[in-house]
Order: sequence, then structure tokens, then C-alpha cells
Amino acid sequence: MRRGFLGVDVGSISTKAAVLSEDGEVLASSYLWTEGNPVGAVRRLLEEIEPQCAACDVEVVSVGTTGSARELIGAMLSAQTVKNEITAHAMGTLSKNPEVQTILEIGGQDSKIIIVRDGVPVDYAMNTLCAAGTGAFLAAQARRLNIPVEEFGERALRSTKPTRIAGRCTVFAESDLVHKAQVGHPVDDIIAGLCTAIVENYLNNVGKGKEIRSPVVFQGGVSKNGGVVKAFSEALGCDIGVDENGHLMGAIGTALLAQRSGREAPFDFSVGSDEFETRGVDCGGCANMCELVLATRDGRLIDAWGNRCERGLVRAAALVESA
Repeated sequence: MRRGFLGVDVGSISTKAAVLSEDGEVLASSYLWTEGNPVGAVRRLLEEIEPQCAACDVEVVSVGTTGSARELIGAMLSAQTVKNEITAHAMGTLSKNPEVQTILEIGGQDSKIIIVRDGVPVDYAMNTLCAAGTGAFLAAQARRLNIPVEEFGERALRSTKPTRIAGRCTVFAESDLVHKAQVGHPVDDIIAGLCTAIVENYLNNVGKGKEIRSPVVFQGGVSKNGGVVKAFSEALGCDIGVDENGHLMGAIGTALLAQRSGREAPFDFSVGSDEFETRGVDCGGCANMCELVLATRDGRLIDAWGNRCERGLVRAAALVESA
């Protein structure tokens, strides 16, 4: 039986997983919507991953988590490694593209840029405020145009004269899109214009002040959109690399980090069926007044975070015991 390393990336929109072999081959993977319930999403994820591992004769021996719910899911899965998205994405990308100098990432509700020099992340920026620079922007416009967002890339590449769309924010973009459609702009040109708008928004906000050097790698769910890839290439004047597993790169990176941790324990896929709860409480142990998040399984404390001193963990244990 082969040894595998599981990485789980839990975002606000999508939840991803990848199981890697000892030499970094992706043996199993899954990508699904979080739907506001990270615990439920991970349970469904495990249901998809387990049969894939069985088919490959793989035993998961180490787990890593990343993403906005990494602490919560790390506690749920008893993960050996819990890392932030910047570290995970950089690790995953460098494993596939060791010469990369700039990593562009656009997800459903946020986006980021990571600057790499000599194989080391040296700077980054994230954008979680402006929806016009994310996949949610394109999804909203796809609904307005009544066209599946999955078709946007192909439709954008047909355009020879992209329509100029004001992409500073979704309100301006939607108003401009309606106007351009009413005056007769071809739909393919409007779609290409939307792809250009998301790139301009990204570079003016997330990439502002950053020295973007080639090689450039583009990842995240939006990297599957050929129209956005082309718009980035034209704006930056260089080729844009897109890995076939670019949408899984955070999960791949955290799986690699779990492997490198050297900490191993047989992973039981049945943990997904355990009763698992989280709740927020005020610590009150000192003047910091930290807001703690308590994670419990079957009434037992698994983990707690949000504390800024050691009193928080003591307080967390006492609160669970007295419940």
C-alpha cells in the first residue's frame, strides 16, 4: 500500500482536496462548493476522496489544511499541519514551477498576488473588498447575460473587439453591461470586455505597486477561463502559465507541507461522520477580552483559537467542562 498525504483547502466559495504520493503525484482530488458550511463540505469531500484512495491502494498518513476555515477543519481532521493560503499556494506552485517569480490567484470571493524571488515568497497582497476582481463578478454577469459562466472563456476568445466595460465595481459594471447590450454590442465582445475588466481591476488593486516579473503563473478557479488568461497576457506582455491542477494548488501545497512536517498518523476517513461543533465565547480571563472559537467533538474540546495569551486555552477547557 502506498503512502499518501492529504491537503484540504477550505475557502468561502469552494473546498478543495488533493492526495499526493511521496513523489508529489496527484493520486486523488476533489473540488466542490462550500455552500456556507465548511464542516459539511469537508464531509462530502472525504466521501469523494476515500474511494479514490482505495482504488489507488493509498493510505493517508498525514494531513494539512489551509484556507479561511483552516483552523476549524484542522481541528476536525486532527491535521499535522495548518498553514495560511500564501504559504500553501507558494509551496504548491513552486513544486510545479520552480522558476516562477509571480503568482496570480483569483478565487470566488477574493484574490491574491504572491511575489517570489529565488524560490522564496518575498511579498504578497490580498483583496477581499472589491467583488469586481473575483470570480463572483464573472458569475454574476453570466447570470445577467443568461450564459453559463463555464462558457465565458470560449466565448471571450471568439471576440475580435472586446467591449470596454467599467470594471471599478460591480455596480458600475452591471450598469455599463446593460447599456452596452442595449446599444447593440455583440455578446462575445461584452464577455471579452468583462474578462479585460476583471484583469484591470486586479492589477489596479491587488497588483498595485508590485513588480510583476515573468515567469507568471495564474491559478484559482478563474484560471480556467481562457478569456481572463488572454487578458492577463496582453496586459502584462508575457506568457501566462496555467497548471492543469491550478484550481487545487492550495490543497497541493498544504499536502506537501504535511509531508515535510515529518509528523504522521494513520488517517481515518470516518472522522467526517463524528459529531463536531464550534461556538464562539468571550474569554474574560484578562484585559484582552479575546473572542475564542471552541471546537468540540462529542462534547470534548478538540481545539480553540482566538486567544492572545495562554489563559485563553485554560479558559476554553474550563468552559467546555462546565457546559
